Amino acid sequence: MKILISDKLAREGVAILEAVDGFQVDCKFGISPEELKQVIKDYDGLIIRSGTTVTAEVLDNAANLKVIGRAGVGLDNVDLETATKKGVVAMNTPAGNTTSTAEQTFSLILSLSRNTPQACASLKSGKWERSKFGGVELRGKTLGVIGFGRIGSTVAKFAKAFGMEICVFDPFLTDERAAKFAVEKVELEDLLKKADYITLHIPKTKETANLISDKEFDLMKPTARLINCARGGIIDEEALVRALEENKIAGCALDVYATEPPDFDHPLFKLDNCITTPHLGASTSEAQINVAIEIAECVRDALLGRGIANAANFPSMDAETHKVLQPYCDLAFKMGKFAGQLIQSGIKDVKLTYTGVVTQYKSASVSLSAINGLLTPILGKDINSINAISVAKERGINVEEINSNKESAYVNSIEMDILTDKEPFCILGTLSANQEPRIVRVKNVNVECTPEGDMLFINNTDKPGLVGAIGTALAEANVNIAAISLGREAQDGIASSVVNTDGEVPQEVVEKLRNIEGVTYIKELKV
Repeated sequence: MKILISDKLAREGVAILEAVDGFQVDCKFGISPEELKQVIKDYDGLIIRSGTTVTAEVLDNAANLKVIGRAGVGLDNVDLETATKKGVVAMNTPAGNTTSTAEQTFSLILSLSRNTPQACASLKSGKWERSKFGGVELRGKTLGVIGFGRIGSTVAKFAKAFGMEICVFDPFLTDERAAKFAVEKVELEDLLKKADYITLHIPKTKETANLISDKEFDLMKPTARLINCARGGIIDEEALVRALEENKIAGCALDVYATEPPDFDHPLFKLDNCITTPHLGASTSEAQINVAIEIAECVRDALLGRGIANAANFPSMDAETHKVLQPYCDLAFKMGKFAGQLIQSGIKDVKLTYTGVVTQYKSASVSLSAINGLLTPILGKDINSINAISVAKERGINVEEINSNKESAYVNSIEMDILTDKEPFCILGTLSANQEPRIVRVKNVNVECTPEGDMLFINNTDKPGLVGAIGTALAEANVNIAAISLGREAQDGIASSVVNTDGEVPQEVVEKLRNIEGVTYIKELKV
C-alpha cells in the first residue's frame, strides 16, 4: 500500500509507517494542489497537517484512497462530506496536544500572577522597576475551570499542585467525576463570582460564542484574571477591552483570537494588563511528535484492517449493514441533539433501548450516533460518531444498550432514557414509512415531530388560546411555521409544543413568546 505524507511530519511518525512490510511511504512536503490532484490516484493513505487542503476535486481523483490522517485536531481542510461519500475515513489526533495546551495555560496563569512578560520588557529597555511588577501567589486562590474535558482536567491537576482550590462549570460534569478530581461543581454565575483565575477549555459553538461578555465581567472580582487557550471568539473582545480599561478585572492572557492572525491595531495589544501569545498551545516539539506518532498508528491500523480510531466521518460497518442502519443512525443522532439542547445539567447515565430492526444487528454505530448527537451541543467539533462513547466515558457518563422484544406502539423504535443530576429525561423516536426520522415522545408527552432545521420547544399550561397566541406572535414577526405538533400529559396539565420554523427565530421574538401568560419554558433548537 502507498502512503503519501504531504505536510512536514515528525520523523518518529514516518518511521512507524516505514517499518511496516508492504507499505511504501512517500514524503512530498509542500506538494502543490495541482500536483496532489494528479498523484493522489496512486495512494491508499494520505497524511496531512494544516498546509494541505483535501478538496472534492482531490477526492474525485483518489481512486484508491482509503484513509486521510490529519496530524492535529481540526479537519476543516478536508471535505468530509465528499470523503464520506467516497468511503474515505478521515482521522485526526484529538489527544496529542493535551499536555502542551494545558502547560501553555498554566504558563500564562503564572505570567499573569508575576507580570513576567511586562517585567522582562521593562528590564530589556534599561529600567529597574522591582516595585512596579509586584505579583500575587497562587496558593490559596480559586481557579475556575470552564470546560472539564482532557485539557481542563489536566490544568486542574496542575493547579492542585500549586495549592489552589478548583471550581468547575461544565454542564456535562457529573457529581462522581467532580468527586474523583476533588473539584467543586458550580454554575457559571457562581464560578465567575468566586474565582480568582478563570480559564476556558471549551469549543467555540453557537452557544459558547461571546460566552464571556459585559454581563459576565460585571460578576467577576476586580482582582480576577482571565485566561483563554481554547478558541477565539468565546470571549467578547470588545467587552474584554472595556473590562481591562475600567479595571473590572486585574488582567487577562490570550493565546487565541476571534480572527487569526488578529488585527494588531486592536486595543488588546496596547494594554499593559493583557498578555498575548500567537496561538502556541500545541507548539511544542513533544506535541508535534505525539500527533505524528498518533496519526501514523491510526493510519497504519486502518490500512491493515485492525480497526478505526479517531475517525470523524465513518462508522465501522459493511456496506449492506450500513444501508440498513444508516436511517437509524440519523434518527439516533437527531434524537440525541434534540435532547442535548434541552438538558442543562450533568449527565450520569444514558440507556438506549432498541426495538425492531436494530436488534438484528450490532447497534454500536447507532449508539455512537445517539451519544454524538447528545454531546454535540456542548462539545461541537470535538465530538464525532467514532469518539462519542469514549468521550462519554471520560466524562463519567455510563452508556447502556438494551435490545427489547417487548410489544410496543412502534415496531421499530429507539428510546433514550437519560439520568441527569437534576431530573431524568426521556425521548422516543421512530422512522416514518418513508424512513424519515420522527420524535414521538418527549418526557411524558406524546408529540410527533420532524427533528429538522430550526425548531422551538415550548412547555405551557393546557388552556385555550395559547397555541393561537404563539402563532400570532410568530406571524407578527414574519416567522413562518413549517409544522407544529402538540401534546399534553393530562387535561389542564402541562402541554408541550414543537414548532418547526422556516428560519431562525430572532431572540426578541423568543423573549416575546416567553412572556406569554401560560408559557413556562421555551428553548430554541437546531437539529
